[in-house]
Amino acid sequence: METSPVATEDRPRCSPAPPPAPHSDARAALRDSAGVGLAFLPLGLAYGALVTQSGLEWWWAGLSAALVFGGSFEFLLIGMVAASAPLASIAVSALLVNVRHVFYTLSFPLHRVGGRLGKTYSTYALCDEAYALTTGERASAWSSRRILWLQFFLHLYWAASATVGALLGSFIPDRVTGLDFALTALFTVLALDAVRDLRGHLATPVLAVLSALFARLLFPGQMLPAAFALFTAALLGRRLATSRTPRHA
Repeated sequence: METSPVATEDRPRCSPAPPPAPHSDARAALRDSAGVGLAFLPLGLAYGALVTQSGLEWWWAGLSAALVFGGSFEFLLIGMVAASAPLASIAVSALLVNVRHVFYTLSFPLHRVGGRLGKTYSTYALCDEAYALTTGERASAWSSRRILWLQFFLHLYWAASATVGALLGSFIPDRVTGLDFALTALFTVLALDAVRDLRGHLATPVLAVLSALFARLLFPGQMLPAAFALFTAALLGRRLATSRTPRHA
């Protein structure tokens, strides 16, 4: 039976799925970063207040937060700047505090970030919170724009809250305590979320705990670098062992 041209034209055609809206990734990243942004608020306020109480101008808070974006190192940096520490000492301190970012690059999804400019900013804006949010199982399908928007929002939260903290630092009474604990609480929550994403594969947290215990027993004076070295060696050993294990079809 032949089909007439008219009947063929009357058939509904399946149109391709529309591409995602350009602002959908930004809205999703805003939701993803909202919880961390709330934790950044007291941290940034405390940091901004510390800047003004150290005798520096208020604009130091926003400028250092935007350019350095080093989290815990920025608290150390303000004290070193106020004490007129040598530039070499500041550089060595920055290396020691932020050396953990070298290990982040082993699993951070930089390969999913498009463009040379995007990769450059993603590398520059990499922080503990961005790493924790983008390396979980829930973020395995995130697009390049969503990752970049997430890092931008985290960058913005920190710089804005630090600036506000510097402007309002003189109004924060000295008896207010506990703002510095927000960093510890934030890392605890992010670590718990990362463990939940493992879904039964607890080998990595166990290796981390064992590395810390051995470092504490064997190298009590150099616990942090020793723990990092042991943990790295354990991860490399596990990777070599699993790569040599034959896979069954």
